[in-house]
Amino acid sequence: MARYTGPVCRLCRAEQKKLMLKGDRCKSDKCAINKKRPAPGKDPKARAGKRSDYGVQLREKQKLKRIYGMQEKQFSLFFERALRMTGITGENLFVLLERRLDNVVYRLRFASSRSQARQVVLHGHITVNGKRVNVPSYLVKAEDEIGIGETSKGLVIVKDALKEFGKAGVMPWLQLDPDAMKGKFLASPRRSDITDLADIKEQMIVELYSK
Repeated sequence: MARYTGPVCRLCRAEQKKLMLKGDRCKSDKCAINKKRPAPGKDPKARAGKRSDYGVQLREKQKLKRIYGMQEKQFSLFFERALRMTGITGENLFVLLERRLDNVVYRLRFASSRSQARQVVLHGHITVNGKRVNVPSYLVKAEDEIGIGETSKGLVIVKDALKEFGKAGVMPWLQLDPDAMKGKFLASPRRSDITDLADIKEQMIVELYSK
């Protein structure tokens, strides 16, 4: 599947929001958002104009899609699946996105960004319930145990990423044993639990796809 290979800081500038695409760099003074650089584009006056309803909805979708590092086709498939589930579609979408294996690996502090987590998964360093899984979009279930494979526990990028656990812990729907490099997905989160993405207006995404 095709993926974006350009400068990711440009994506954050386009959305005027930290999408946490570069791990520790996003928390440093080097972050483009901290420098208050303008959004990319040729016409500053056009950027300053009022957006249409469609434009606002599109930006919400783009932000969420880019945060989770997904391409349009894959994101739309996740939305269709959320639409078929019982309950509120926008909240269902968040639950599905949080259940992605690459996201869980990132949330468990095995990687410093979702893109790095995707690489860790693709390279076969992750196990689910003791079995190696190398599919980033694999959907984790409640009580699944996610860990670093025995032959991969010496990876420097994983050890460095795990240092963040001592500073910030993990989300409440997760459990982590940093010494064993093993964690558990306790249950699917509620929308209100995903506090770091509280500013995303998922209802606008639902309205966009309903047009």
